[in-house]
Amino acid sequence: MEVTVRYVLLTLLLLGAAALPSAAQSVPQLSFESVPNPLRLPDDIHFGEIAGIAVNSKGHVFVFSRGNSTGPSYMATAAQLLEFDANGKFLREIGKNLYAWSYAHAVRIDKDDNIWVVDKGSDMILKLNPQGRVVWVFGRKGEASHYMTPPDAASTLSGLLARAGVAITPPANNNPRNPVPVHRDNVFNQPTDVAWDSQGNSYFSDGYVNSRVGKANARGEWVASWGSLGSGPGQFDTPHGVAVGPKDEIFVADRGNRRVQVFDPSGKLLRQFTIDVPVAATGTVVYGEARPDLKTGSQAPGAPDALCMTPGPNPVLFVGDLYPSRIYKVSLEGKLLGVYGGPGRNLGEFGWIHAIACPSENEIWVGELINWRVQKLVSKGNAPRTAAR
Repeated sequence: MEVTVRYVLLTLLLLGAAALPSAAQSVPQLSFESVPNPLRLPDDIHFGEIAGIAVNSKGHVFVFSRGNSTGPSYMATAAQLLEFDANGKFLREIGKNLYAWSYAHAVRIDKDDNIWVVDKGSDMILKLNPQGRVVWVFGRKGEASHYMTPPDAASTLSGLLARAGVAITPPANNNPRNPVPVHRDNVFNQPTDVAWDSQGNSYFSDGYVNSRVGKANARGEWVASWGSLGSGPGQFDTPHGVAVGPKDEIFVADRGNRRVQVFDPSGKLLRQFTIDVPVAATGTVVYGEARPDLKTGSQAPGAPDALCMTPGPNPVLFVGDLYPSRIYKVSLEGKLLGVYGGPGRNLGEFGWIHAIACPSENEIWVGELINWRVQKLVSKGNAPRTAAR
């Protein structure tokens, strides 16, 4: 098995150095087991697609679910933030009827137990205090009194009009990113995640359309952004997650380009790596098409959909993908340390991993979109066994 580094020659030319994972290595199977029913919901609350999951210093689990939907089935408001104690008992719903709720994407907890939520649908990122009250607001929701053009309106409406028999001339490259968006400070276009460095700076992955990373300082003031749509070094195609290492290195899950890019706090590219593990012929995907041959795109094996870094001075990354829905344990240099899971509907199997919380290397929480559930994975404490090649 191999962990390959893509574009490494170009990165070496730009940076003068890059960290290469081992050219060939075995793939240890991580000795996790899935705990049945780790969270207990009240009778009148149901999970939808699990977009975000986080754990605070008390071991409380926060789930950002696309449940409690209101409005039409298409473009319904789908966001509900739920808190559970360390034993899985339901405690409360946070921010019920909050103005920012539209389409849940991520929840994160900072070192002070503040709750940060990323709402893709409203283009907003909020900082809430531990009591659940809004402290900071980033971005702005489109006004309900206007037809605020969603990013896919032109491409969608042109197809609808054509099928209705209206003569139209669609623009070239007719897609949600056409024209390529102009970046503006404090304005998001389908953001995806947030993380913080040791100085209290916030880093926002922004996201499906804007294809960049934004940065705000410890006072909440927007100070910088970097990146653009593309596949070159420092460019992004759906930056879907962000995490910060103990050296204040910024790890960005560049999902569409099937790689993780690593930057310094100023946005200088340091290195990049790709997770490349062959897909076994076992397991059936629970939604979508199986394409084990893909090397780019959000459905390619190893394309980082969820990203989490363990705490402490010697962390590791846990990365999850949509297809084939596996969890990868990776060093900060990009060396593959283990793999777990595969597609399916049973415990230890996954349907579109979208969120990972990792309070330690021996306990991780996984949120799934297609299976509408949270899984708690704990280490069996056994030595890893090496899979046959």
